[in-house]
Amino acid sequence: MKKYRSYKGEVGKAAPNILKRDFKAQHLNEKWATDVTEFKVGGQKLYLSPIMDLYNGEIISYAIARRPLYSMVDEMLEGAFKKLEPHEKPILHSDQGWQYRMPVYQRLLNEHSITCSMSRKGNCYDNAAMESFFGTLKSEFFYLNKFNNLDELHAGIDEYIEY
Repeated sequence: MKKYRSYKGEVGKAAPNILKRDFKAQHLNEKWATDVTEFKVGGQKLYLSPIMDLYNGEIISYAIARRPLYSMVDEMLEGAFKKLEPHEKPILHSDQGWQYRMPVYQRLLNEHSITCSMSRKGNCYDNAAMESFFGTLKSEFFYLNKFNNLDELHAGIDEYIEY
């Protein structure tokens, strides 16, 4: 399977790597990680954009779409914002994908007192928690099942994440 590449040229500004591979959190909503992955079924693609709480590995919000548009990331963020108490101010770590460098993304995080952290360019180990989740999802679920269409895959991903 070909890895999803989010590169669309230089868009916006990259945030510093605040997380620095310290994936352990002391409490809920302290450290979050996000990324986008791609699935292919019958020549069609489906994209998953989750946020993981690094305290317990729970996917606290996610969005699925047939195209990797910013609206998918926005939907995921809106779901995550609903999980926060007013005093909680997590770090949200991502790679340097175009979605995360957009001014609207940066503004939304700022409005919700979320600190943006980004991996160093081209360094997947800086976001190892999300990469590991995607690897597990694909090996435990995607590669072991046959999907006739994207709707079946979408329903299966929902079930896997909400289990």
